[in-house]
Amino acid sequence: MASSTPVLQQHNNLLFTFSSKYTNSLFFFNSYNSSLNYVTKPLASTSSSLFSSPRPLLRLTRVSTAPVEYVPPAPDDFDFHKEIARLKALKSKLHNCTNLKDRIRVIDTDSRVNSFFYSHKNNSFSRVLETLHLDEYQMFLLKCVVAAGQQHVFGDVCTEFDETRSSLKSALYALAEMIENWDVNDGTGRRRGVNVEEFEALRSMLKIIAEVERFYDCIGGIIGYQIMVLELLAQSTFERQYLSHHSNKSLKGEIIEIHPPSVLDLSQDVEYASQAAIWGIEGLPNMGEIYPLGGSADRLGLVDPDSGECLPAAMLPYCGRTLLEGLIRDLQAREYLYFKLYGKQCITPVAIMTSAAKSNHERVTSLCEGLCWFGRGRSKFKLFEQPLVPAVSAEDGQWLASGPFKPVCKPGGHGVIWKLAYNEGVFQWFHDHGRRGATVRQVSNVVAATDVTLLALAGIGLRQGKARNYTILESICYLLFIFCGQIPNFQKLGFASCKRNTGATEGINVLIEKKNREGKWTYGISCIEYTEFDKFGMTDNPLSSYSLQDEFPANTNILYVDLPSAELVASSNDETSLPGMVLNVKKAITFVDQFGSNHSVPGGRLECTMQNLADNFFNTCSSRCYDGVEDGLDTFIVYNERKKVTSSAKKKRRQCDKSLHQTPDGSLLDIMRNAYDILSHCEIKLPMIEGNEKYVDSGPPFLVLLHPALGPLWEVTRQKFHRGSISRGSELQIEVAEFLWRDVQLDGSLIILAENVLGSTRIDENGEIILQYGKRCGRCKLENVKILNDGIDWNARENLYWKHDVQRFEAVKVILHGNAEFEAVDVVLQGNHVFEVPDGYKMKITTGDSGLAVELKPIENKLMECGSWFWNYKIIGKHVQLELVEL
Repeated sequence: MASSTPVLQQHNNLLFTFSSKYTNSLFFFNSYNSSLNYVTKPLASTSSSLFSSPRPLLRLTRVSTAPVEYVPPAPDDFDFHKEIARLKALKSKLHNCTNLKDRIRVIDTDSRVNSFFYSHKNNSFSRVLETLHLDEYQMFLLKCVVAAGQQHVFGDVCTEFDETRSSLKSALYALAEMIENWDVNDGTGRRRGVNVEEFEALRSMLKIIAEVERFYDCIGGIIGYQIMVLELLAQSTFERQYLSHHSNKSLKGEIIEIHPPSVLDLSQDVEYASQAAIWGIEGLPNMGEIYPLGGSADRLGLVDPDSGECLPAAMLPYCGRTLLEGLIRDLQAREYLYFKLYGKQCITPVAIMTSAAKSNHERVTSLCEGLCWFGRGRSKFKLFEQPLVPAVSAEDGQWLASGPFKPVCKPGGHGVIWKLAYNEGVFQWFHDHGRRGATVRQVSNVVAATDVTLLALAGIGLRQGKARNYTILESICYLLFIFCGQIPNFQKLGFASCKRNTGATEGINVLIEKKNREGKWTYGISCIEYTEFDKFGMTDNPLSSYSLQDEFPANTNILYVDLPSAELVASSNDETSLPGMVLNVKKAITFVDQFGSNHSVPGGRLECTMQNLADNFFNTCSSRCYDGVEDGLDTFIVYNERKKVTSSAKKKRRQCDKSLHQTPDGSLLDIMRNAYDILSHCEIKLPMIEGNEKYVDSGPPFLVLLHPALGPLWEVTRQKFHRGSISRGSELQIEVAEFLWRDVQLDGSLIILAENVLGSTRIDENGEIILQYGKRCGRCKLENVKILNDGIDWNARENLYWKHDVQRFEAVKVILHGNAEFEAVDVVLQGNHVFEVPDGYKMKITTGDSGLAVELKPIENKLMECGSWFWNYKIIGKHVQLELVEL
């Protein structure tokens, strides 16, 4: 064992003990607030290849430390603790009220409210409000804003009273107000009222703050929201101060540990991965799908080319379609696989959380309507809108405003999804559809449904246990866990994870171990957001090849969730229904004020993280557990190669940027890497794909875009491809599920487009268009075919490969209408060709006496539904095997 001398760092009222990568402890002590404190140790080694860590470590003796106490000095300009105490007292009084009149009576006793609304200085504002005929509740909301110290969002009418400002600031604001009012009123000097624009802004603001008051009722509404903001800011200020101020006072605090978690490694145990995926397919009728699409996605910088309006991430045109369409394609591919295996139609209900940011809700709804709800029926979708929350200054928690009654607002993070789903009846809606579990994925992750990952995650969750062959040691630990008083109750939440890229803006999954006040030990899988790494001493060091974060797998926000368990937490009506509340003030808030000036202010907004729902599913036992503890938990992690789990199109690539990480360009390269892995196992030669840096100034070495319904399991896709080659600079696009490639050589562009990729549509009893899987599908067979053409113009500057928006010199294009079939056998297709096959016909291309021989015949009536050939899918053991059936 290696030894080292611990290095002590004092930070955020915690005492850290660091040592080399071969030691295993970080102890944290806390009494300043209720946030978690952690200790890290390496992943427990086991003899099973399934439970493994991205980086094995040596287990060493723990290092003990003594707790310390630190009381931060108050900031010069703002006393956080005094303000928090004032607001908490007010919140407590309001909480005890039983009706609106009592709440108004209490809020009127607040010194800020009393001074603002009833002093002679602000009689003008009160008179203006009277002319607007606001009801009692609306007035109560405005008073809550004032009580929270945010009256400045009302605009110049409130600048006469602001006791939080210094005298110099107040004088400057008053002077600015006088000048503005004089100019606006043609030198009359009379104070203006609320004009039409401001009245509309007031109505909009009232709607926003009403949502905040209603949605955050579990923490005290508007007042509670501001308390939480100030507490998190005070904690952040405390962290900054702690680096330069030290104290020798002692304090009692709870010790909690974090460890690198054991994982179910799908890449190591292929047989188990295949079995788990089969469970996932089998359980599809019990599953729902949840998409958190409410984020503003500012980093993408997506703009409508026609209107110039900012667009949400769901509308990003990626590989020829929006990201939202890509999610539905992946889901339909799994449903098509279910149909091929079991012969039954399965339509998964989809819940989508939207927001008002960038007209997100309206645009998502319009897209779904325009595509006839993807042939799934309107009743299979549940759209629910996420509330916007005020953005605050990092300095003092003041709400940012772009003009009178115009607070700058952002979505409140994807963690609000659980409480919002409960409020909007989403859990009941899933229950009505007979669903007990759901998979959750974010729209920007374009590879989440690759191969076995998502199906295995769902399968393990639905099986209510990580069923597998345990080693003797693991079996003993598992029985010990039960003996200690904890009977496992599988599985409430699962994570899909992978190796974390150093420096990536993504969190980590951790195993938490803590001892509660009753002396019992509690365990669970959770995560730490990347914005919180500094707090736990886990900052990436660019000068070191090793980072503490390397020991932990990445949190990818791909989840399996047991719906009744999530509903129980969401309905709790307390802080637990808003998991993982954070205030990330490391990024600037940008906005345009009423005069058209751009602002960039350090700030953030109160956010929740959906994956921290796991913090409510910890397991407790009477004594401490060691190796194999994960087997008895209600939470679990499946682990796979990164390119099969996460590759995000999160941010726009800047022209001067040499990194493609988390850009659409970089995620396309991962899709190409996956295509290489699929086809190279089929004896198809392709160019190797090197590191991302190789393609910063050029496109990928080839473009291969395969419809997910060709699989989506790779073992299914690979049975449809046999031998051949794809040359450098070639393009292959296959939009058909019933497909055969045998001995095909491609040098150029080949595009196969089917109108009926998965089946045909019908009109149901409600007049909706419904896709019928497997009915009248398009089909294509290529055998012993050579395709030669000039393909893509790789030198065209306007090419956007991740959009699949490219210029071509030549291409072979096959277009299949309805149930059309195309077959090419023993032929060379050179140059530019378009083969368009009408519905109900089969086209066969062969070599004739004077070139190509094209034969077009109608499909026999008895074969119209099933086609002249099809793939028969069967489950043999733990695998799916295909048989080509020709009629």
